[in-house]
Order: sequence, then C-alpha cells, then structure tokens
Amino acid sequence: MEVFTENKTLAAALDPYRKSKKIGLVPTMGALHKGHLSLVSIGLKNNDLVVVSIFVNPTQFNNQGDLINYPRTLQKDVSLLKTLQANVVVYAPEAKELYGNKIISKKYNFGAIAREMEGKHRQGHFDGVGTVVGLLFKAVQPNTAYFGEKDFQQLQIVKKMTAIEKLPVEIIGCPIVREPSNLAMSSRNKRLNPQQLKAAAIIHKSLKLAAEHFQEKSISQLNKMVANCFEDSGLRLEYFEIANEKTLKTVRRKRKGVSYRCFIAAFAGEVRLIDNHKLN
Repeated sequence: MEVFTENKTLAAALDPYRKSKKIGLVPTMGALHKGHLSLVSIGLKNNDLVVVSIFVNPTQFNNQGDLINYPRTLQKDVSLLKTLQANVVVYAPEAKELYGNKIISKKYNFGAIAREMEGKHRQGHFDGVGTVVGLLFKAVQPNTAYFGEKDFQQLQIVKKMTAIEKLPVEIIGCPIVREPSNLAMSSRNKRLNPQQLKAAAIIHKSLKLAAEHFQEKSISQLNKMVANCFEDSGLRLEYFEIANEKTLKTVRRKRKGVSYRCFIAAFAGEVRLIDNHKLN
C-alpha cells in the first residue's frame, strides 16, 4: 500500500484516475478502527480508488492537552487498511505540507448550525474542520467524500463549507459503527481504561432511552431523565440537547411535522466522547 506525504507525489499518482475514473476520500485523524473501515468499504463500492487521509489537524483542537494526547498510530493504521485488500492509498502529510507556512484556520460564516452544541462548547473547532477538509479536497480532488454520522453536526458543517467554496465534491454521510456495548466507535476510545470503557455504555443507553420516551414526555422531562442516567455513572455529562434535525437548533418544545435528533457529549476522565440518535 502506497503512503504519500507530499502533495506532488500524491497528485502524480492520482492523475491517471482523474480523466475517466472516480476517486473517493475518507478524511481521518488516524487511530483507525472498524468505523473507518466501514467508510472505506462504502467508498470502494462507488469509486475506483479511495484515498484515506491521516492527519491530526491542530487547528480544530480547542484543548491542547487533547491534541497532544490524541493517538498517532500510522503504521498500525496502514496495516489495518491492508486487510481490505483493495485499491486504497494513504495520504499522511505533515502540517506544513497541507497548510503551508501559516497553520491557521480560515474564518467561516457557517451560520446558526455552528453555534449549537459542539460549536458552543469548542470555540473555533468548526473553522478548523472546515479549513482542513477544504485543504484535503484541494490536495486530493475527490469525486466523493465519506464522513461518519457520529459527528453529525460536523457532517452538516462539511456540507456547508463545500457549498460556500463551490467545491465539486459529493458529501456522503455514513451510519455510526458501534462497539458491542453500543458505544460509538471512536479513536478516543483507545484512551479509555477497561472501567471507563464499560461505564461509557451509558452514553448510548441514555440516548436510546430518550428515543423510546420521546413521544410521551416533554423536552424538559427528557433532559432530566438523561441527566439522571449520569448520576453515579462514573462519567460527567457535558451536554444533552434535543435539536431540529435540519437546522440543528436546540428546541424546548416539540412541533408536529419536525424531525428531531438528540446530541450528547460526556467525559470519561479526561476523554471526551460524543454521540447522537434520531428521535422520530
């Protein structure tokens, strides 16, 4: 499997595909798991070649400790991708190769979708996401790009950035892949000890509980019910929000004909975990 670290060599390898074949991109920050492999497998069904980018993006971290501790396992990642035995290449640039001399975020006006949930709790995060994805699109020039729905809000941000920049890339959202405990698969799960991994099952369990009672209970009752799930759980709930699925605006009352989704962020020790669940 070829691993490219420079834009020039990547472009030379991809040029034969650009005229008559399709290229898919799976942007990742490495520490790959079955969720990432699922994205690659979906991409392979619709493209002649899939590029997996592995780059821990410094501009999307508002917590420097999180950036320093984020798992970096390039050789293991490449070995895992080889098990697919498919037409996949890896793009693993250094920050300067991707950003140039100034490693800073572009300032975007994503509107209201960037001010809720993750945008509220992680200042500047979505500017960093939009910037790095735009740079990856420029380097790879894919026909399609694949993102997991675990980061549902991020998925909407990427779609918005693509529209703002008028980029000819189709954005595909893919289903969440889960651990046996139903914890959403995440590279951050590798930082959990066995006790935290077991306790973190409460995240999805609380979302499922909210979905089961969504029709009969009010928003405030659902908020209290989920908060109660985290008492003595060993995890610290950062937020639980019920939002309009289209606008991502947090809601206080339900309305007929509107689709809703719930979103959650919680800490297991210093490890921050997120998830979401469709409600109706």
